[in-house]
Amino acid sequence: MPTSRCDVLQKIRRVADYQFGDGVGTNLFPDDVTVTFSKRTGRIRHIFLNRELLATLKPRDGFFSLGIEGAKRLVRMEPKRLWVRVQEEAATSVEKGGDVFAKHVVDVDEEIRPREEVIVLDRKGRLVAVGKALLSGKEMRDFRRGVAVRVRRGSLEKVKKGKETILGE
Repeated sequence: MPTSRCDVLQKIRRVADYQFGDGVGTNLFPDDVTVTFSKRTGRIRHIFLNRELLATLKPRDGFFSLGIEGAKRLVRMEPKRLWVRVQEEAATSVEKGGDVFAKHVVDVDEEIRPREEVIVLDRKGRLVAVGKALLSGKEMRDFRRGVAVRVRRGSLEKVKKGKETILGE
């Protein structure tokens, strides 16, 4: 378990760099983030900035699940990675939490692999949702049937505020 705030920041930034690309960790997680830890295991659990959830570190695989605020920070970075662009008609359903079907994908980062964390954008490049890819980027472009992205959170969904104890800063 990381012992100091500096160690914690370094760890979460390294994971973000590995998962989303070099240099992303510092931009995604600035120095003033708040990190929460699991009461049971003591492991890093959530990363907040100004009380907004940026990401959750999943204990099963050690990767991040992005929150809407974290995805907004990633969308502003160049070059964009792990993105899926959908039709306007589908964007209204997806931003409310509906899954992305392959037939609605108009453009995609072809480097996406199944089970990766992805950002869903509308045609104008506006953030619509975050979720997990079920198909590769090439499959999303080529397939006309099936679910391409299992959406975890749409940009218009209400966030349930839990009772979280902040143990480390």
